[in-house]
Amino acid sequence: MAVKKSDLKNKSSLVFMDHKKTLHKNLNFTATEQYKLLRTNLSFILPEDVKCPIIGVTSAMRGEGKSTTAVNLSYVLAESGKKVLLIDGDLRIPSVAKKLGISNTMGLTDLLRGAENQQIGQFKSDILDNWYIFPSGKLPPNPSELLGSKRMEKLLNVLSENFDYIVIDLPPVNLVSDAVTISPLITGMILVVREGYTEKRELEICNRQLKLSNVNVLGCVMNVSTSGKPMYGKYRKYYKYYRYYENSSLYNDKAKE
Repeated sequence: MAVKKSDLKNKSSLVFMDHKKTLHKNLNFTATEQYKLLRTNLSFILPEDVKCPIIGVTSAMRGEGKSTTAVNLSYVLAESGKKVLLIDGDLRIPSVAKKLGISNTMGLTDLLRGAENQQIGQFKSDILDNWYIFPSGKLPPNPSELLGSKRMEKLLNVLSENFDYIVIDLPPVNLVSDAVTISPLITGMILVVREGYTEKRELEICNRQLKLSNVNVLGCVMNVSTSGKPMYGKYRKYYKYYRYYENSSLYNDKAKE
């Protein structure tokens, strides 16, 4: 049985949004505003004492729009003036380079192998001067071990000194252990759920796995919303933040406008 909005009434959501194959600046008005809303909601959830939040984006299954969400979240964060790095951490079926039309010959795995001659500046996007993109690079035989390695921890520590935000696209939780493996190295995880597609049982398995692994879930994004209307007050009225605000009062729309 696929997940519907009613199935998530007891779960909080950061935002609902329409899915589009076009990306970043080419999105329609409604989708763009929903990504901006996601950016704003994150500012309330992320710890204030973290200089550079590292945000993982994952899902329960394939095809839920996690990579598109990671790309557009990193873009709107950069659009606000922050220096942002997007990392394709899906070292099994990477898609960020393809979505953005950039080369994947050099990326994350090369840096983890010790490609010291690689400069961060060469990964600057052509769209925004403060938006940087690390493709996956060559696919390794041991992606899970690589993502949870000391080398990855060291790399993230170095990168955190140079950026305001780091967003990492990660594989689905129910298929491989990669997202859980890297979770101790990140600030929190966003879970992407696709309406009418995600199986309810799969979502329950994913939530259980994240909870057992003590993953800090920041909230969830409902993708491919079918209401056809902007999601400003209608759904925010009924959904609370996942952990930090699950016992707080309902979101005050006017306070944010």
